[in-house]
Amino acid sequence: MSADEQDRAEILENYRAQLSAMVDGDTEILAELLTEDFSLTHMTGYFQPKQEWLAQMRAGQFVYHDAQERSVSLQVDGGTAHLVGRIVTDATVYGARAKWPLQLTMDYVLTDGRWLASRSEATTW
Repeated sequence: MSADEQDRAEILENYRAQLSAMVDGDTEILAELLTEDFSLTHMTGYFQPKQEWLAQMRAGQFVYHDAQERSVSLQVDGGTAHLVGRIVTDATVYGARAKWPLQLTMDYVLTDGRWLASRSEATTW
């Protein structure tokens, strides 16, 4: 496997591990997959720092029941990468449960030999 193929495989593994950790409600695993300064911009436009999002997950304000991957594209450029993934997520957000077709636009950075997500923006598709 070439270095580029290895990078791509590691980034996709991180992305899919994030989706799994969200559904499992495992904020410890999720925290390890994200940079310290990770931020999430929700489909509402709300900008949320990593620690706030994880705290809301732990408090049950964000409960992810399922996240089905529909498509993913990935561009790697040296120590940075850009991923666009489309998922259908079943989630309870602030007490209201619904299914949303979400497009996650994510940036990754190579940090101490590991690919970590540094930013995610969720929009509908």
